[in-house]
Amino acid sequence: MIPAVDNALFMTLEVETRSSKNYKMDAEHNIINGNVDELEAVKQAVFKILNTQRYQYPVYSWDYGIETEDLFGEPADYVCAELERRVREALTADDRIDSVDGFEFDISEKRVVKASFSVHSIYGSFDDSKAVSF
Repeated sequence: MIPAVDNALFMTLEVETRSSKNYKMDAEHNIINGNVDELEAVKQAVFKILNTQRYQYPVYSWDYGIETEDLFGEPADYVCAELERRVREALTADDRIDSVDGFEFDISEKRVVKASFSVHSIYGSFDDSKAVSF
């Protein structure tokens, strides 16, 4: 006997992209007011990802956030290399972010590495930074 084939297997599917619309955080004044979309929503997502310790909060999946706590006490060269890898890995987990590049490191402040980089998303590009004490 030959099994019957359902025509549903041959249907074409349309893939819809969900809106990136989200609430608007004003971190400077600690308020949430209004909504943001597209590039502004991606900037806000980058801020949230880079300020959330990975594996620390059960409300977030293990793919969300960045690991920085284990960099304390490590040499500056190691911190720079790891910070670049970890920032890239944390941000590209968001499907709106295509790539992260152009890393520059500032170690002029004692026991602090500041990484500056460019984020390229489906809505456009922008520069951001992350500072880590080591």
